[in-house]
Amino acid sequence: MRKCLFFLIGWCFTWPVFAQAPVQDTIDVAAIDDSVSVLQKVAYWVNSNGTAAGQDPAEMAWKPLSGFKERRAIPVNLVPKLMYLRYRFKNSGAATDTVYIAAGQLFSDMRLFKTGADGRARLWDDLSAYEGFTAIALAPGETATYFQELEFGRNLKNYIYPVLINKEYFDIYQKVVYNDEMTLRISGFVLSGVLLMMILFMAANFYLNKKKEFLYNALYSICMFGLIFIYPLLLRTSGRWYVFFLSYLDFILLGVGTIFYIAFTRKFLNTRTEYRLLEKIFRVEEFIILCIVLLYSFIHFFTPYFWLEDLLETLMKVLTLVLGIVYIVIALKQRTRLMNYLAIGNAILIVFAIISFVLISYKGKRYGVFTSAYFYYSIGIVLEIVFFMLGLIYKNRKELVATTEQREAMKLEAEKKEFEARLAVIKAQQEERDRISADMHDDLGSGMTAIRLFSELAKKKIDAQQVPEIDRISTYANDLLNKMNAIIWTMSSSNDNLGNLISYIRSYAVEYFENTGIDCRFTIPETIPQIDVAGEKRRNIFLTVKETLNNALKHAQCTLVHIEFRLVDKGVLLLIHDNGRGIDLNKLREFGNGLKNMKKRMERIDCEFTIENDEGTLVTLHCKL
Repeated sequence: MRKCLFFLIGWCFTWPVFAQAPVQDTIDVAAIDDSVSVLQKVAYWVNSNGTAAGQDPAEMAWKPLSGFKERRAIPVNLVPKLMYLRYRFKNSGAATDTVYIAAGQLFSDMRLFKTGADGRARLWDDLSAYEGFTAIALAPGETATYFQELEFGRNLKNYIYPVLINKEYFDIYQKVVYNDEMTLRISGFVLSGVLLMMILFMAANFYLNKKKEFLYNALYSICMFGLIFIYPLLLRTSGRWYVFFLSYLDFILLGVGTIFYIAFTRKFLNTRTEYRLLEKIFRVEEFIILCIVLLYSFIHFFTPYFWLEDLLETLMKVLTLVLGIVYIVIALKQRTRLMNYLAIGNAILIVFAIISFVLISYKGKRYGVFTSAYFYYSIGIVLEIVFFMLGLIYKNRKELVATTEQREAMKLEAEKKEFEARLAVIKAQQEERDRISADMHDDLGSGMTAIRLFSELAKKKIDAQQVPEIDRISTYANDLLNKMNAIIWTMSSSNDNLGNLISYIRSYAVEYFENTGIDCRFTIPETIPQIDVAGEKRRNIFLTVKETLNNALKHAQCTLVHIEFRLVDKGVLLLIHDNGRGIDLNKLREFGNGLKNMKKRMERIDCEFTIENDEGTLVTLHCKL
């Protein structure tokens, strides 16, 4: 009900706009019953030499306003000049009456003059506080002539349409006029809200990535946000801010925004290295637009040459349009995805700008948001920036993938160099091992063999019972020679394979149990694969096997030792089984630290070690190779 009532009140107050004041030279304000009346009997005069203050009205070349055919669109040559409207009012009532005059739209300034008793026009101080409206108060029986001085806003949207507003309906009239374009206003706020979210998105990306293309696109979007948001905010108002926006600020936002747009395109496409011809074109255009903006500002504030302002504005629009078309043509030839995003955005803006231009050129009446030039131009801007943002997201993702790939490649290269360095160290260590083993074999080995040989010769010449040390020297020399051979075998890189490990253990076991009364048997796979076994691992496996055979000889009281090699998944299984008395796992004191040392050796080379009773003692070694 509230909405219906507001609609009826608005309709009642706007319908009388078409009512006309009585056709007479003097208008009786007390006899006017309509809320809003169109003033028909109004004279006008254009003066470019100053104000009307102090002039005789009879000396002014007044003409009827009805004969001024260009009042709906003030021509360029009249915009810098002052226009005066003449009103004649009387008050036949018994009380002071006040009415409001609205001369039209988009006046940057207005003043009211009143003819004095001497017939000369003087500035009247009792002006209304409402911008765009002038209040006139007439005493009972008073008749007066007023002159309204109008200074046009420096744009092509000025128009003269004087109306008289009854004071009782003045507030409602303002609300009705303001809400007349509510749909267009709401659509503008919605589009500017969408644009604001994109601005925040680009600002956040610039803060995180420090990429200037996000900053330039955000600044361009801020300028376009100003165009889209301020217009509906001030729409249907008659204040100086609305005039300032349409006369100057909208052009500045468009010009500065275009400069940021060009800077964004240069960074986005990396034209400095990728498209040098386009880089030169963009730089020249940036300079031209900057000069146009500065020259436009100077002309606007310091000269009366509005036709130059209009020319510069037209020049910049044509320049950006031509450049947009040229850019689309270049993008179609290049056919790169990055250019396509910008080309599509430009094409959309050009299409909607053409629609907007057609609607502006249309002289008939337009109703609703879908006949508004501003609406289509705003949609074009928003869609253009949407495609720019999609292009930025695509480029950012592409650069992120490239950066990740580069980082991974650098990581692989670093790992490769590290591996090569480690390999070089291992190779050097291996070469040193081979040298040491060769030196031990050639020097120490021959020396120990000589000691053993001479000790055996001495035993034959001297009674061993008289000199027992000779027998010990022979025994120690023999043991030391065996240990040295084991060390040489461990250090030699030529023995780093599974086959050599099995052969060496077999050879050692057979020799170890020789003349002991213990039968040593082997079970070996028919085919032994070529698997590398590092020297450290071979050494620990051999020492563990050696300790196990020593325990079997000293403690097991066995007659048979069975050594079996099995190939298992990712390694080898070595089982050493004797048929002796077994092992009491609860009484391991007789073995000392031997079992602990064997387990530690196996853990050190990532092998599993177990010992159990199974009709004797069973030792199992599981080594991953």
